[in-house]
Amino acid sequence: MSEAQGHPNTELKRWKAVLGAAFCALLWGSAFPCIKYVYSIWAEQSIEVSMHTRWWFAGVRFTLSGLGLLLISRSPFKQLRQTPLRYMGGMALCQTLLQYIFFYLALSLASSSLCSLMSASGSFWWLLLAPLFGKAEWGKGWKVWGILVLGALGVSMAVYSPGDPSFNPLLGVAVMLLATLCGTLAVLLFSKIKPTMKARTATGFSLFSGGVALCMIGLPAMPDSPALFSPPVILITLYLAFVSATAFSVWYELSTRYPVSLLASLRFMIPISGVLLSVAFIQSEKLSVWIMIGTMIVSFTMVLAVRLHGKVEKSTL
Repeated sequence: MSEAQGHPNTELKRWKAVLGAAFCALLWGSAFPCIKYVYSIWAEQSIEVSMHTRWWFAGVRFTLSGLGLLLISRSPFKQLRQTPLRYMGGMALCQTLLQYIFFYLALSLASSSLCSLMSASGSFWWLLLAPLFGKAEWGKGWKVWGILVLGALGVSMAVYSPGDPSFNPLLGVAVMLLATLCGTLAVLLFSKIKPTMKARTATGFSLFSGGVALCMIGLPAMPDSPALFSPPVILITLYLAFVSATAFSVWYELSTRYPVSLLASLRFMIPISGVLLSVAFIQSEKLSVWIMIGTMIVSFTMVLAVRLHGKVEKSTL
């Protein structure tokens, strides 16, 4: 994609990327309050929730999501035979299994708003890791580290915000960083897969295999399924399966058309969406002054990141 400034076609393509990223951000942002709402339903039913329960719930969600995508994919197993299994396995491991082991653990340790804010850290991981994979160049050192320090300042302000005393925000932030690291590695691995497999198919295999693995980890919670999956929870699970299938498919498709550094920088819309939707739909979530300041700082660093990458990256993944 041409990066010439001011060219009408370039501007149109950028706006298409922004709209696509915004669509994904709304879907992913809605997942935070939905998951927390499921937890509140279980609490009202006096269901004791363990990590096995959370991972069983996640496994069912992603298995359904992946299966749905594979059913509407064209010749998925033919594409799979043409794709190196080490890359496909690595993508499933990073995108679904490890990312969501850490993700659901983070949601048990920190507020939905803080976890939403931390989802922006995937952009920082891209800033650091993409050059190591030969997909971008580092900008001037002081600019890169200046962006990282500024982003860390925004997160620190959000962590400082008083919240539910049962939460452990510092540990939650650390675990969420691991989750976004896994998500970034999955995008980089998809760059190895896309010559032989379409985005929808790759997402389907990744979600399905990762979902089955999560079900295996959460197997001790399977006997509680009749109580866990009440009608409202079933509806939310189906919606979350739709969110995963649609958002990941669109995001990986966008990564075949636009520089991933641009898309990674547009991730600032995910925390904004997640924070606002969490505050709007979860009664216990409060939009504190520190959360607002932290969100604005992190969003500003994303704008700086996209400007930096716009200058140094000349190719797409």
